[in-house]
Amino acid sequence: MDTQTILDLLLIRFAVIAAGLTVLALVVFAVALSLKRRGRLDDVRHTLEPLARQAFRAALTRRTTRPGRRS
Repeated sequence: MDTQTILDLLLIRFAVIAAGLTVLALVVFAVALSLKRRGRLDDVRHTLEPLARQAFRAALTRRTTRPGRRS
């Protein structure tokens, strides 16, 4: 493989990742807009807020206390 082929593959990979993230953002926006129009956004927010806090705390704990590492 020559340099041009490798650069083309990297560019294609970047484009696919960027397109996927854009589609994901549009889907999340559409769901949030739909929930807001129906008046259910606050219900969903109150349901998901404790779960998001718990996930954030778990991620923070994993990041700060890794087994085998010394502080």
